[in-house]
Amino acid sequence: MEILLQQIINGLVLGSMYALVALGYTMVYGIINLINFAHGEVLMVGALTSWAIITTAQEAMPGIPGWLLLLVAFIISAVVASALNYAIEKIAYRPLRNSPKLAPLITAIGVSILLQTLAMIIFKPNYKPYPTLLPPKPFEIAGAVITSTQIMILGVTAISLAVLMYLVNYTRLGRAMRATSENPRVAALMGVKPDTVISATFVIGAVLATIAGIMYASNYGTVQHTMGFLPGLKAFTAAVFGGIGNLAGAVVGGILLGLIEAIGSGYIGIATGGVLGSHYSDIFAFIVLIIILTLRPSGLLGERVADRA
Repeated sequence: MEILLQQIINGLVLGSMYALVALGYTMVYGIINLINFAHGEVLMVGALTSWAIITTAQEAMPGIPGWLLLLVAFIISAVVASALNYAIEKIAYRPLRNSPKLAPLITAIGVSILLQTLAMIIFKPNYKPYPTLLPPKPFEIAGAVITSTQIMILGVTAISLAVLMYLVNYTRLGRAMRATSENPRVAALMGVKPDTVISATFVIGAVLATIAGIMYASNYGTVQHTMGFLPGLKAFTAAVFGGIGNLAGAVVGGILLGLIEAIGSGYIGIATGGVLGSHYSDIFAFIVLIIILTLRPSGLLGERVADRA
């Protein structure tokens, strides 16, 4: 029972990060029917930027509290990632908006490779230790262990999701996003500016990816220029799992995928004496993707993207 509870905690932490990134995929797809495969690299840029800010600040002001340093690093990193995602949308995707769907897809993959290469040049290719900013002492819950960093991840994710749901459902921008998702031409006739809404969507996605990137780096303790590729791919799987284009589906898909991965790899590790668990953790996301695409291509909660004339 203790092992199951521990894997559930690990799965919720992992699934929270997948859910935040999956929301970026599903919002962009829901509005312009584009899979932004560079989204994982936005996560990487946010994490590496925060690492640079934190390490520089620790050298300049060694007495600064960890939580304050983390907050400042997040704000600056979110601004950098938002500016980057805004530029990606405006330069790489907007000119191809009315092109065949294959063109922006190839462009997205190209942007992903470009960002990885630039990050490797700027930050160097080696793995870098991410500073531990919160108290490392773990807390015990019915025999399972949870750290203050993991508690922060769960809390920040819950707050982020609540803020996003409020923004989408109860604000003017949210109504504009939903109108643009239904039909951008009609929305424009009603006074909505689709280009502004799409840019705002990319910016919101970048902020969520930055939160996920910082949490990912804090949880695993390292950053590197390729760190966004696999989480980005798994988050895309989570978006498809839940029903891409559906915000609630992205959250459900992310959480379920994290639980499946943690519980599956944990019990494989136990069955093999700890030899294979971590090595096989990545296969569960893609097994889930194959099963969902085969049995229910629209995902668990279906799809809310309207057909556009």
